[in-house]
Amino acid sequence: MRLGINLGYWGAGMDSDNLAVAQEADRLGYSVCWAAEAYGSDAATVLSWVAAQTERIDIGSAIFQIPARTPAMTAMTAATLDSLSGGRFRLGLGVSGPQVSEGWYGVKFDKPLARTREYVDIVRKAMSRERLSYEGEHWTLPLPGGPGKPLKLTVHSEREYIPLYIAAIGPKNLQQTGEIADGALLIFPSADHLEETAIAHLRAGREKVGKTLDGFDVCPTLPLAVGADKDVSALADMFRPYTALYVGGMGSPKQNFYNQLAQRMGYGKEAAEIQEKYLSGDKEGAAAAIPERLIDQTTLLGSVERIADRMQAYAAAGVTTLTLAPAGFSLEDRLASLRAGTEALERAGLA
Repeated sequence: MRLGINLGYWGAGMDSDNLAVAQEADRLGYSVCWAAEAYGSDAATVLSWVAAQTERIDIGSAIFQIPARTPAMTAMTAATLDSLSGGRFRLGLGVSGPQVSEGWYGVKFDKPLARTREYVDIVRKAMSRERLSYEGEHWTLPLPGGPGKPLKLTVHSEREYIPLYIAAIGPKNLQQTGEIADGALLIFPSADHLEETAIAHLRAGREKVGKTLDGFDVCPTLPLAVGADKDVSALADMFRPYTALYVGGMGSPKQNFYNQLAQRMGYGKEAAEIQEKYLSGDKEGAAAAIPERLIDQTTLLGSVERIADRMQAYAAAGVTTLTLAPAGFSLEDRLASLRAGTEALERAGLA
């Protein structure tokens, strides 16, 4: 199992430290450095900045939002980043959510599965440097009846094939991801529930197209906080606002994929309470309503030994790249967490 690092969103308050975190991950042999985007910083700019100042670590978009860019623009960006980084780019895509898609980008959040499938088809066709023509439900290239003509990407990526990941949570999206992608980006993954909440659906998708999970990158992101095992409860409290935001506030009452995931993990009553409090404006109450076990199951907390045990559980469940989001109140805390992650992987016998 490999390790990755997720820098999250630029503008989250730790920006001045992020380059040092990426460089330390590079020095330690981490496999990939991901950057996110929502409606603030864009991932492509952050990744180009990181790539210019690192040597070996891959850079990855987690994610480029599908409503934010045309598929051809995404192909252009991917090829450019791969060329500039010397073949170190990984393309992660996702549909975002209805509030961001419709409220920020003005793109209807309809038929996300069909839209994703067409988007991936066009991106891959463009990156292969074929002349681009496509007839689908959501995109038609060139536009009919006009002056447009099929064009070919002029920039060459460093590699012939850039690995493509999809951020997936729901069963149908996970199955389609298994069919059409090279890896899955997961969030709030519990090793105890990973088979039924993710792996089984990915496997079904792979089988549908005559493939297995061999070579498919299962890549969840887990927040990490290192400390004494006796302080696990206090460490868990650090992630209450984070968990409350996703389970309670990411989406509407009817469309919150993270809330639905918590329900599938057996936290139906608690997920409803967290969401009700969060959407009513009681963010502190929502955070307090989160069971400590839910946080502990979806993060890495405690001593290096405890984290090593959890890493073994994730590897046994089918994770191939474990992406860490190290918490800390200072740069040194975050760097120490990175080093603890490497030590835990070695102690787990997974390095």
